[in-house]
Amino acid sequence: MGANSSKPTAPASTIDEKYASLAELSLSSLQIASPLSSDGSLSRDAVSAWEAEAAADPKLQLARTILSHSDIRSALISRSARLSDIHVFNNVVDFKTGPVTNQKSSGRCWIFATTNVIRYGIMKSLKLKEFELSQSYLFFWDKLNKANYYLELSIELADLPVDDRLVNHLSGDLVSDGGQWDMSVNLIERYGLVPQTLYPESTHSSLSGPLNALVKTKLREHALILRKLSSSLYASYVSKDVLISTLRAKKEELMKEIYNILTATLGVPPSPDEKFVWEYIDADAKVGKWEGTPVEYSKAFASKPYLPSDSFSLINDPRNEYSKLYTVDKLGNIWGGRPILYVNTEIENLKRVVVKLIKAGQPVFFGCDVGKFSDSAAGIMDTALFEYESAFDITLGLTKAQRLQVNESSMTHAMVISGVHLDAKGNPVRYKVENSWGETAGKDGYFVMTDRWFEEFVYQIVVPKALAPKELVQIFESGERVVLPPWDPMGTLA
Repeated sequence: MGANSSKPTAPASTIDEKYASLAELSLSSLQIASPLSSDGSLSRDAVSAWEAEAAADPKLQLARTILSHSDIRSALISRSARLSDIHVFNNVVDFKTGPVTNQKSSGRCWIFATTNVIRYGIMKSLKLKEFELSQSYLFFWDKLNKANYYLELSIELADLPVDDRLVNHLSGDLVSDGGQWDMSVNLIERYGLVPQTLYPESTHSSLSGPLNALVKTKLREHALILRKLSSSLYASYVSKDVLISTLRAKKEELMKEIYNILTATLGVPPSPDEKFVWEYIDADAKVGKWEGTPVEYSKAFASKPYLPSDSFSLINDPRNEYSKLYTVDKLGNIWGGRPILYVNTEIENLKRVVVKLIKAGQPVFFGCDVGKFSDSAAGIMDTALFEYESAFDITLGLTKAQRLQVNESSMTHAMVISGVHLDAKGNPVRYKVENSWGETAGKDGYFVMTDRWFEEFVYQIVVPKALAPKELVQIFESGERVVLPPWDPMGTLA
């Protein structure tokens, strides 16, 4: 177990490096050709040539016959892949949680993955048969804090033009449903946790689109109000301290509107410092009772076996140097809170850590690009799942690094690994994945992920420091971070 030497392995070749290598080739070795269209427009002669070649290809003719009236995903699904991707695992965590959760029409997967990991220890210690933490509780406080975070950035960047790339980027998906592990830690440490029975789902926690649209509209309006006020104050030659305090007072006035929208649509959440009574029935039909605040609840139950704040993210990003700590500029949910931090390391280290955690009985939060080569109905994630290359006579040749470079892939979804199947040599073959799309997706809500898919489309796992390789913990604790720009793919929120 453990990371490789502190000297990083060279990342996969980048597109720029490939162009550089081409420049070194002699002109005589290159294939110089003349286009059918000298001005770059689409030539009819080119289309005619392509069609003549396609018409003579029996395989392409068969593909045209079938695929013109079929969904290519269902028509080209590999039978051999479906038969080999069985939901059988020889190493699983020693306690099964339930029920299978459902984020419905929302992007709260990271909150569901976080609470699904944490509830494992709660259910095991209290012998609960079924239990959910309130995802809506964290969702409410995350939305409110992201609104505040955006307006604070608007104050900080008020001297930049409104069409500046940074300002424009930040005003895009400014209160996204998505998030990251460190954002979960921020919320739990400040607001604690509550059982779902204390703050249940609402229409707009499960259907967040209309709420998000309204909040974004108001926040963009608020940002312009703050920018205008900032210009007026600056022109009046007030001190910087007076300028900031005045803007923040105005921001708080504007934030009241966001609070009113959220409480009307999601409900008024429990106060982090207000006591509640939680009564439950365990698997032996015995009634239990607990009393305390949300913050006390998280300290009592979420700290076992590991505190959320004692876990950190390992990523595999082949574009960047390994054995380094990375963060993303201007990305967060709680102003002044824990930043988004990633230790970049080789994919084999991620695999070894997952196996270690599962054998230790610890489910694993992970981030991936779930939309690539996956079948949600069957619950399969396999790079060999679709016969695209054979049907279209093409090669899909992008590397993991290149997919990130050209926006082909990013970390779009968070789930939980709760099992792994190892071969005779102890190498992972496939992984058991707990999703948050309800019981109808996959096999009773669970997916199977192949090891090859893990290599190509898993970007992050979360590991407690106590179970992580020491050299990677040292990198995390060093605080010496490389800052990626706000629009970097590693800033995509699951």
